[in-house]
Amino acid sequence: MIELLPLINMMILLVTALLIVFIPIKRFGVIKIIGSLAFSLVLIFSVVTLLHVQANGAISYIFGGYERFIGVELYIDVFASLFTFFIGLLGLLTFIYSIGYVHKEVEKTQYSRYYVLIFILFFAAYGIIYTNDLFNTYVFMEILSLTACGIVSIKRKRKNYMASFRYLILNEIGSLSFLFGTALLYMITGYTNITLVNDALQDVWHLYPVNIVVASGFMIVGVGIKAAIFPFHVWLPDAHSSAPIPSHAILSAVVLKLNLIVLVKVLYNVFGANVMTSLNIPLFTGVIAGTGMIMGSVFAIAQHDIKRILAYSSVAQVGYIVLGISLMTHLGQAASYFHVFSHGMMKSALFFSAGCIIYVSGVRDVRKYNGMFKLMPLPVITFSLAALGMIGIPLTSGFLSKYYLGMAALDANQGIFVLVIIISSILNAIYYLPIVIRSFLQEPSSELNEISDSSIPYTMMIPVSIFAILILVLGIYPGILTDIIDGAIMSVVGGWQ
Repeated sequence: MIELLPLINMMILLVTALLIVFIPIKRFGVIKIIGSLAFSLVLIFSVVTLLHVQANGAISYIFGGYERFIGVELYIDVFASLFTFFIGLLGLLTFIYSIGYVHKEVEKTQYSRYYVLIFILFFAAYGIIYTNDLFNTYVFMEILSLTACGIVSIKRKRKNYMASFRYLILNEIGSLSFLFGTALLYMITGYTNITLVNDALQDVWHLYPVNIVVASGFMIVGVGIKAAIFPFHVWLPDAHSSAPIPSHAILSAVVLKLNLIVLVKVLYNVFGANVMTSLNIPLFTGVIAGTGMIMGSVFAIAQHDIKRILAYSSVAQVGYIVLGISLMTHLGQAASYFHVFSHGMMKSALFFSAGCIIYVSGVRDVRKYNGMFKLMPLPVITFSLAALGMIGIPLTSGFLSKYYLGMAALDANQGIFVLVIIISSILNAIYYLPIVIRSFLQEPSSELNEISDSSIPYTMMIPVSIFAILILVLGIYPGILTDIIDGAIMSVVGGWQ
């Protein structure tokens, strides 16, 4: 029965989306109950799956009774089960937060559509992680992109339509690029199954170096557009600044991370570390990552809208994850995976706490955050804690992310990237610290003097508090996660030769 839990998870998400379609708007309370129950079950089943896979090995499904070279395969190892647990946790907390916030930015007539899109998005998320086939990865990526586009445009405003249209066009270019790379690999190997493609490439890659470089280039660029890797990030700031706050957390903590997981699969499971290193592909991705770490922060410094600041910050943070992946070492992967968790929690905390401030005051300009701590202490404390984590202050998960990444860069004889990490951290401090200082040390303006956090729904405050706790717990006790990450790395094909 336990081995069926991954399939049950996907069915729960899909069936819940279908059920919401038939629930009248006036029964929004029913949507709350069904959605919370669905995400709770998915999270519990994800934890049980992770424990089962750690103890008993990977689970494989091949549908239709076919051989894997022509059939659809789902492959759930420690890597897949670890990240589905992470996505499930974010899904539950985001859904709980959205219950209190959704009426602020989404019309009542759109509630059902919004939650249908969210559940289909998470269905695609689990599919991306579980699938062991390149073509089906493309299919789930398309579903993910279309639903993400929908949750951006849900507000029915001109800027939302423009942002979602830009997002749709660029992500379609990314999808087609990924599909073209998949077609080139099929021409070389005759397979789309990731395991079989990897096995075949280890024997023939030296016969088709140009084809493989072109295929990897198309696939990396395609994923780069979808993951907002610099310089393919141009869709992200507008999408963040116009979408509802819960959608921000989904875009940054879920959608971007899923496409980075696809990048891991492409570099390690499809091509393999040996092939990539022989063709100097990691040098290209490492340079892009380092540039993004700097430029994302530079762009963020020039912003005053809190949503756009956090959007450009995501561009920089994606660079950290890509850098760890590009090192092609065990330590590099460990640092990268740790930062996926760390950044997912910190960025969700930033968006959710900023959302609490916007919910009460409607203020998005950080220059008006004077004395906000006295008015809304919990959201400001959480925001500050997450911001300090982004900078890399000790006792936060963000500090350990940067420490592990720096150690991995030194271990790979890439000391220049340590300097890049330090510069990026300084730039992070330049745009985060003024917000923190302004909120704690200055007096509130007269126009905001009457507001307080007492009007914030408890469904919003609970996720904010949980993320604050998780950032500290992971910063003080990283072994809770690092031991599992080591097992995930071992399950990645060719992960650390």
